[in-house]
Amino acid sequence: MVTEKQVMDILFQCYDPEIPVNIVDLGLIYDVAVNDNAAVITMTLTTPGCPMHSQIAANVKDSILKIPGLTTVEVKMVFDPRWNADMITPAGRQALGLPDQK
Repeated sequence: MVTEKQVMDILFQCYDPEIPVNIVDLGLIYDVAVNDNAAVITMTLTTPGCPMHSQIAANVKDSILKIPGLTTVEVKMVFDPRWNADMITPAGRQALGLPDQK
């Protein structure tokens, strides 16, 4: 059986092509749900008009489908709550050279 941890491990390897930080550390992943052989990823983008929308969603889906036993992946793009820089993890902030949050 596929686990949420397996899916998250893959998501840590997915990147926004314009930002050198994985989408998890950017704070773009809102939820991961796995049920039997299906996964639903609820995520956002740094901006609703992101020109890389389709490429990022396809990369997420294609990467997760490589998990043995997984046959269905749905990527839900949402913009509520709207992404902001406070959602970046400490690891992401460090990779981007941003100061730590207080």
